[in-house]
Amino acid sequence: MSSMMVIVFLLLLVSGTPIAIVLGATTLLSVVLFTKIPVQMLPQLMFSALDSFTLLAVPMFILTGEIIGSGRTAEMLIGLSKALLGRVAGGLAITTVLACMAFASITGSSLTGIVAIGAIMFPALVKGNYEERFSLGLITSTSSLGIMIPPSIPMIIYALVMGVSVGQLFLAGFGPGILMGLAFMGYSFYKAKRCGWVGEEKPSWSELMRRAKEGIWALLLPIVVLGGIYGGVFTPTEAAGVSVIYAIVVELVLYKGLSPSKLFSVLKGSAVLSGCLLFIFSCGTTFSWLLTSQQIPQRMAEHILGLLTEPWMFLVGVNVLLLAVGCFLDIASAILIFGPIFYPILVGYKIDLIHFGIVMILNLEMGFLTPPVGFNLFVASSVTRHSIVEISRAVLPFLLMMLFCLGLVTYLPSISMLLPNLVFRR
Repeated sequence: MSSMMVIVFLLLLVSGTPIAIVLGATTLLSVVLFTKIPVQMLPQLMFSALDSFTLLAVPMFILTGEIIGSGRTAEMLIGLSKALLGRVAGGLAITTVLACMAFASITGSSLTGIVAIGAIMFPALVKGNYEERFSLGLITSTSSLGIMIPPSIPMIIYALVMGVSVGQLFLAGFGPGILMGLAFMGYSFYKAKRCGWVGEEKPSWSELMRRAKEGIWALLLPIVVLGGIYGGVFTPTEAAGVSVIYAIVVELVLYKGLSPSKLFSVLKGSAVLSGCLLFIFSCGTTFSWLLTSQQIPQRMAEHILGLLTEPWMFLVGVNVLLLAVGCFLDIASAILIFGPIFYPILVGYKIDLIHFGIVMILNLEMGFLTPPVGFNLFVASSVTRHSIVEISRAVLPFLLMMLFCLGLVTYLPSISMLLPNLVFRR
């Protein structure tokens, strides 16, 4: 049965079949041909997979990201970042990194960051005499921080699959997210010094205060959402609902970046995106259930634990595997497929599930930047009008930095676990 599942899965995947259909069809064929499980159980399992209070946070955070990405929040964040750092050598590049980090903490999305920040900053960087290749790599890579800095949709999916706390995962993402942001800013400063990219004129005090006044409403959103979660005011799901209301008020009333008609269009787009993601989730959960019911992960765990005697050896293998998987699968599907497989192995090695979640998401995050299924590459290509090949070459230095950060996060767990341990006294 295991061999047949792998063959069917790979054949459907390489044929270009949508991943939800790949997962569903593989599960259906396996149940019909190799088990006595009634087929009627599958739609019941798909429905029960979506019957989760925590999962409600996913469509609401998607809607928040779509509202913010379609309004003026990105413009306000960029203006504030330029006022603070524009005069530093490489200030425009550092502004891009800082704006993407701030935007990530609002939307939890990688792709909206490229559209919202990249569409503004790429022309500005080129006009400011920054290398075009560097600028392409910067906006494409920095936007990927959206899934590491909370709130993060992949973290919610991982928490549901592995049975861990969403709040702890959110806290664990801050350290690695800031680490990569600092690495990108340091590289930008180094390139600026080497290439002579000078900063802009120092803004006046009145200009700085104006920018701060405009940007404060955008910066308050992550403070309200995350502060409410860790202050015990509301759950992550309730926080997602608060973020939607806050985003609508900010964009409709304060920034006036959205009209009611445009908001209706955003609602339709986010509904379609949420429906696609939730369909993948339901099919993936059913696939994971089949694996677990047939004890496939347990048998694999016993085999791997017999071959690899040390946790660090397993982590090396996992990093290599996930880097390859990220080139072909979207992050949600990869978590749904490999999470149940890794779970018994992680328990056997006594590896912290929160720490491993950050390692897994960081690995798959790099898949956004690698062909053939690098989503950030395709979105950046449409925004900048450059080819996938050009952008793939441009992100290479940033991928190397991310690999270095991955090594640090993997073998120095305190980078990700410091905040969760402090807050939750683990």
